[in-house]
Amino acid sequence: MQKEVHLRLPAQDYHQSRLIKKHIAQALTVKPGQITGFQILKKSMDARQKQIYYNLSLLVFIEEAFQAFSLPAFPAEHVRDAKHEVLIIGAGPAGLYAALTCLEYGIRPVILERGKDVQQRRRDLAALNRQGVVNPNSNYCFGEGGAGTYSDGKLYTRSKKRGSIQKALETFVRFGADPSILYEAHPHIGTNKLPTIITNMREAILAYGGEIHFNQQITDFTLQENQIRSVITHTNDRFDARHIILATGHSARDIYRLLHSKHILIESKAFALGVRVEHPQSLINQIQYKCSPEQMVSQDLPPAAYSLVAQVADRGVFSFCMCPGGIIAPAATDPGELVVNGWSPSKRNNPFANSGMVVQVDNKSAFEYLKRELRGKCPDPTDPLLLMDFQQQVEQVMFQAGGGGFRAPGQRLTDFCSQKKSKDLPTCSYIPGVTSARLDQLLPDFIAHTLAGGLRAFGQKMKGYYTDQAILVGTESRTSSPVRIPREELGLHHPQITNLYPAAEGAGYAGGIISAAIDGTNIAATIAAKLGIS
Repeated sequence: MQKEVHLRLPAQDYHQSRLIKKHIAQALTVKPGQITGFQILKKSMDARQKQIYYNLSLLVFIEEAFQAFSLPAFPAEHVRDAKHEVLIIGAGPAGLYAALTCLEYGIRPVILERGKDVQQRRRDLAALNRQGVVNPNSNYCFGEGGAGTYSDGKLYTRSKKRGSIQKALETFVRFGADPSILYEAHPHIGTNKLPTIITNMREAILAYGGEIHFNQQITDFTLQENQIRSVITHTNDRFDARHIILATGHSARDIYRLLHSKHILIESKAFALGVRVEHPQSLINQIQYKCSPEQMVSQDLPPAAYSLVAQVADRGVFSFCMCPGGIIAPAATDPGELVVNGWSPSKRNNPFANSGMVVQVDNKSAFEYLKRELRGKCPDPTDPLLLMDFQQQVEQVMFQAGGGGFRAPGQRLTDFCSQKKSKDLPTCSYIPGVTSARLDQLLPDFIAHTLAGGLRAFGQKMKGYYTDQAILVGTESRTSSPVRIPREELGLHHPQITNLYPAAEGAGYAGGIISAAIDGTNIAATIAAKLGIS
């Protein structure tokens, strides 16, 4: 017999199977010896009180053989011909999931990726971290697996209406992720484990008849009768296709400029910009769990996280991509521009906690800032690239303030709010190094003002958060795309170019690994339906 049961367990009992069975037996009024096994369906933590609990949904096996969870093999057959072929630009989560979905329908995917595979990307990341040298096509944003591969691997999404989150998670498990991501409230893989999973996906795509071409940056395409006929790369290679999925990510500025130069409709899109804030992880643990380090160990609690949002006047400020036990990383894609991001290994066992702390940016504020900064060159308020230009301008200001070599400007949190330069800076996880600077002056006024108000408010919500032990590092600017590539609601193709399918974060239709993966899946399924394949 199998039964589903919901339990509320003290945290210290969760890691002992014997005690979980005891709680199950009490809930179902059976003897512990009758329970042959159980499978976790859902898990979340309640840390609102001193005693911390786990809320669990379990599938319990009673007096019958326990069947461990397993997934069927990848449901695809080898594509033996190219009768149906889809060209996918970008090998991030949207591109990879689109390719895997194509194979499920018997469609041959051909992926073009401007960057390198995950193994070769590591060398370029090392050069960026240690030597201050950025490869514009191989960095934290570009390369196999996309931006998420080397920036944490969080899988949480609120986009439940987009498609099956469970199926997207199961695909990760099928290619090597820990099955715990299927039931965790905030699933996380970790930057140290994602590259192997991405490699497994690549090998499956190739094994089933797909193609992947690395180091192929799109520089042009040919148009005929409202369709793209061929795509041309920087090596002068030409790729023809009837259907093209554009999944280039939120940092492919050259793609936005190319579309704009071809008079293909794009739109400016609001995004958020700010800083990374880093605290000692021990401090965040103390604030969130309200217990001693010894009690935290005895309950085997994970490094604590937080999620914060506030309204300052008429503008929102919020935490973004919070990384417990994490590291701040240089995420620039071009020389002379400074971008930071955060990531965590699977164990989240580094001594610092960092998070993006960002402010909403709109066209009016961006226009006024650029008009002042550009000094005589008045921007066009209707330019669809206006917010992208604003983003780039702030990144260039931050690079100069850092002093070069991708050193970042930094300021103690309390000094930022008090509008004074920090005499010294706390130890920081950012490897290229930090330089004391007036972030309150370097950031656009409306962002600095809103951010300061938000940080004070967060100090009221989390006693101890507002502290001189915390450092702000600039700039967190790649939260989402500042450009949207429009598409039809049903057919998912561009309104002008009927065989171009803008996808995921780079087109403004996703906000993370899972939502991007779902979007790539949906587009591939839509193309299959148009081809009459079920």
